[in-house]
Amino acid sequence: MNLGTEQYISVTTYRRDGRPVATPVWAAQDGDAVVFWTPADSWKIKRIRHNPEVSVAGCDFRGNLKTEPVRGRAEVLDAAETERVRELLRRKYGLLGRITLLGSKLRRGDTGTVGVRITDI
Repeated sequence: MNLGTEQYISVTTYRRDGRPVATPVWAAQDGDAVVFWTPADSWKIKRIRHNPEVSVAGCDFRGNLKTEPVRGRAEVLDAAETERVRELLRRKYGLLGRITLLGSKLRRGDTGTVGVRITDI
């Protein structure tokens, strides 16, 4: 399944008690993996660090699923890999992507966001 071609994907992470939390995000294909970018201090990053098992599906911007969910494993990326994710998103989302990423950099700096790679999907 090539979820990286979807406009948005729903990434479901799991709380410590097992309850799912789904979030729609921009994503891009990176080989066999799907990548996305998010604030470094977000709850989804905290949940991924605790439990890297996720569920992903294509969705609309509100998070309404368009494809069947599949299981995957998420990995929080280092600074160099995060910059690579930003570049993939800039290419995929064009002008809107560049403006959004620039705004994020101005608000949060270089370390305020991280890339995430989802594999085993």
